[in-house]
Amino acid sequence: MYVCVCNALKERDVKQAARAAGTACPHAAYAQLGAKVKCGQCLPFAREVVAQASSFA
Repeated sequence: MYVCVCNALKERDVKQAARAAGTACPHAAYAQLGAKVKCGQCLPFAREVVAQASSFA
């Protein structure tokens, strides 16, 4: 499932980036993937995805 349509970021990629960065911040996870938040519509779901990734780390 896509988390961010603007950057074409998928849920699995965002989770992996959050784990790799050791962060619970969507902005840091996106940066790990070489992307930035654009329109911001993805942030509520991205926060959930990153929180899930950090809880299983």
